[in-house]
Amino acid sequence: MQGLIVENISNLYKIKVQNKTYEANARGKFKKEEITPVVGDKVEIQILDEENKKAVIEKIEPRTTYIKRPKMSNITQLILVVSSKNPKPDLLLLDKQLAFAEYLGIKPIIVLNKTDLDKKKEFEKIKEIYQNIGYTVIETIAKEQENNLSGIQELKKQLKNNVNAFSGNSGVGKSTLINAIFKDTITQEGEISQRNKKGKNTTTSTKLYEIDENTYIADTPGFSTFDISEIEYKELDKYFKEFKPLVVNCEFVGCTHIKEENCGIKNALQQGKIDSSRYDRFCKIYEELKEKDKYKY
Repeated sequence: MQGLIVENISNLYKIKVQNKTYEANARGKFKKEEITPVVGDKVEIQILDEENKKAVIEKIEPRTTYIKRPKMSNITQLILVVSSKNPKPDLLLLDKQLAFAEYLGIKPIIVLNKTDLDKKKEFEKIKEIYQNIGYTVIETIAKEQENNLSGIQELKKQLKNNVNAFSGNSGVGKSTLINAIFKDTITQEGEISQRNKKGKNTTTSTKLYEIDENTYIADTPGFSTFDISEIEYKELDKYFKEFKPLVVNCEFVGCTHIKEENCGIKNALQQGKIDSSRYDRFCKIYEELKEKDKYKY
């Protein structure tokens, strides 16, 4: 029987098979093979006790994608939530996440949340930058879930037939958005502390929630802190979508696009074809990865 792992608490897995949920352990052989089942895995199970819904995992099907932290597989879409205000937009984190999504081959969707709090409408500039690159950007007012103008309906359409993971800094409104999609409080909301305007992270275990058939939302704690050091700093330009076609215009093979002259990317920057703030963040991420690379071994 084939099912989907929707939750994992220590070594106990919850597996969804059609409209039933079984609790299962994994066979010892996986330890020998040094593979651990994770949320998102499609697995074959053997039922041990139908009445009490107990089973054992026999086989893990090949994964299309795999994220190491938090451990998840077969994610097809990353929903990157950025707050327009309280906390202020963290575009460095967003660019790291976009690069990582490109690296993993997972489609990213950018959600600009709390747009109602941004009275100066600074989020519009952010929206323009990323739409020009070719990313889907959705504006949301998570609190106005009954109102179709809040962007929730548009987001719901984008989620369809995907296994979606939400990511973003604590306090940006991930849980509020998920609750608005379900119109039901399934995740504890992290309240923004007025004192320091930082979010308190309240979610603790990774779990897949089914919105409708073949459409899932992963609630993933600690996802915003994910480590992108799997990306080689020399390869970073491959994962900045708008840089990729311009690399052929660089004079030097292995151009870093930072110090060199006659660089296709720097030329495009001077011509205004690349956003300067995004280029600055590329340089920052490049240096961060280069620094981490020194201490790898």
